[in-house]
Amino acid sequence: MAETDGTTGLSGVKLLDLVDERAIYGSKLLADLDANVVRVEPPGGELLRGRGPFKGDVPGPTNSLWHAFFASNRHSMTVDGTTDAGRRQLHRLLMWADVVIDSGALAEAGIDLEEELARRPELVGVRVTSFGPEGPWKSYLAPDLVASALGGLAATTGDVDTPPLKGFGEIAFYISGSYTAIAALSALHHARATGEGQLVDVNVHECIASCLEHVLMWYWYHDSLPLADGPVLPRRGALHWSDGYDVIAAKGGSIMVTPTPNPNAQIAWLAEEGAHQDLLEVDLSDPTALIGLLKQITDVMRPWVAEKDVEQFFFEAQRRHMPYGWVLPLDKVVDNPQLAAREWWQPYDIDGESVQGPGAPYHFSAIPQEIATYTKPGAATESILAEIGWEDDA
Repeated sequence: MAETDGTTGLSGVKLLDLVDERAIYGSKLLADLDANVVRVEPPGGELLRGRGPFKGDVPGPTNSLWHAFFASNRHSMTVDGTTDAGRRQLHRLLMWADVVIDSGALAEAGIDLEEELARRPELVGVRVTSFGPEGPWKSYLAPDLVASALGGLAATTGDVDTPPLKGFGEIAFYISGSYTAIAALSALHHARATGEGQLVDVNVHECIASCLEHVLMWYWYHDSLPLADGPVLPRRGALHWSDGYDVIAAKGGSIMVTPTPNPNAQIAWLAEEGAHQDLLEVDLSDPTALIGLLKQITDVMRPWVAEKDVEQFFFEAQRRHMPYGWVLPLDKVVDNPQLAAREWWQPYDIDGESVQGPGAPYHFSAIPQEIATYTKPGAATESILAEIGWEDDA
């Protein structure tokens, strides 16, 4: 990796983290860029500490591997927002912070974020909700599955003969978390340039709908698309809407194959091995017929791919500059030499024990990547308490 000059990305930025699972990935992204992040938890620790899997398969407030990843690089403070003392402590933290990201904890404590922004015009507030502060659904809540369903993401999954499927994990909240981090950075940049903070509303529903890509374009402009037989694109499982890509089972695994971007090269490869069937007669000069021809080529490729060793086949495709994608099983991802070469896996310290986990999704030439700390509930350091001017008002 490149040598760094010791500088850090968000060093000096003070962030108050009051988010739940809808935005915790966003505050993690900022914390891992060296923002000084204080995460507030209720007495006894937040509920997210109860998410498995657990270190040693033993549940406990410091044993959650899920929480260790998402809550890394924070100072944790215990605050009871249901008490007068707790509300005074939250006000003190709001006076300290440059940015506050909130998923409803302030409202639960009876604190109005807009009033806080009026009191400190330079403060950046990011409010994360399921559906936003206006509209007929404003009071609805949405766990990841519901968010994916109501945002349109689930409707695109599965095959024509299956029901819609849930994406793995909580991909909807990874999306809303990423947008939360972008929103916070954009508003902070504006505040640093103008001295004016602002309130930014991020809601999961709009984050998901914004990721539907060509699905919405298909709906609005299907009259001008050659393959459209209506405004809704049928669910197609692993088959790409253009019929130019498909996932096919080979020996030892599956691989995404495509004749694009050079169908002639693909036909030539098939011809080398006597698997071309009647493809030498195909006319690729007519662009209007190309989509149908891609499907024809892919159909010829299926029995050919089925006889290949998936790993050797993938690397041979790479040698020929064919953009195939080996569907890596998780053990191959964990031991992937590319991730190892990039030093991507990082250690997470849990009660003095080092646990390996995912690294940051970016690499900077002048900012070191350090994801090493994980805190117990209320385990803020003396230095951060002194910086805030913390007082125990209980």
